[in-house]
Amino acid sequence: MSLYPPTEPFEHGMLDAGDGNALYWESCGNPKGKPAVVLHGGPGSGCSPGLRRFFDPAAYRAVLFDQRNCGRSTPHASDRSTSLEANTTSHLVADIERIREHLGIDRWLVYGGSWGVTLALAYAERYPERVTAMVLAAVTTTRRSEIDWLYHGLRGAFAGAWEQFRGEVPEGERDGDLVEAYARLLDSPDADARERAARAWCEWEDTIVKRSASDPPNPRYADERFRMAFARIVTHYFRHRAWLEDGQLIRDAGRLAGIPGVLIHGKADLTSPIATAEELRQAWPAAELVVVDSGHLSSEAAMAEAIVAATDRFARS
Repeated sequence: MSLYPPTEPFEHGMLDAGDGNALYWESCGNPKGKPAVVLHGGPGSGCSPGLRRFFDPAAYRAVLFDQRNCGRSTPHASDRSTSLEANTTSHLVADIERIREHLGIDRWLVYGGSWGVTLALAYAERYPERVTAMVLAAVTTTRRSEIDWLYHGLRGAFAGAWEQFRGEVPEGERDGDLVEAYARLLDSPDADARERAARAWCEWEDTIVKRSASDPPNPRYADERFRMAFARIVTHYFRHRAWLEDGQLIRDAGRLAGIPGVLIHGKADLTSPIATAEELRQAWPAAELVVVDSGHLSSEAAMAEAIVAATDRFARS
């Protein structure tokens, strides 16, 4: 795998985002390099050191941050008393701008993976003048159909796991909106009920993103604090359809005119049907669609290599 070697930030800090929120951010690579911002997935997974390795440290000034209420940002969603009311797509778009201004960056490349693609598109369509290029891996736009596919449509491919996932919600809610049902469970006053729901949510997530059933469990889900925050934030966003009009991001892709982009999608990605990437490519002529032999995860070799190839290309431009 052609990732760059592990690196440490040359600067980091906490930024007041208002509403009682503080965002963890870090800059890696070359302080005078080409600026890039990295938008992690989830929503709610937080940024990881591995994301730094997609960028040539001699060429890029890569800025990573933990989105609201996850990772090292505060307050943390693992605490039931942490309100998510001030955590919406529009808040996150404003946070990206806040970080850009704080760091004195004029324009930057935007990288996003999975949920980070949705956020990257929302940001770039709002602030196209601040974007030099985009690299988007595992393309999603968080439309109703995409959410329904994750929690209902995939039941045929993972029948046993889906029945376990569905079985965690009260019997009278099993034929309804499972995202809504889980959101209620995760807000239960019963700590055991909350923990069972978070564990079941993350087990389903782990099942559907694996390339093979024999792959080991993702170790991040063994962390009680991580899985509670992750489940709370994902259900919060998906029950509200990310506060986006259905199809909005593809409809408004004309705002990206003139911004070059690379869309990278795994042909074995069951969680994000490739039709979304193809629709986005048609609506955004300056973007190229690269289909690779991988599933959903950027940690898979073919996906990672394609991401690095794209960032390398834009580093030279």
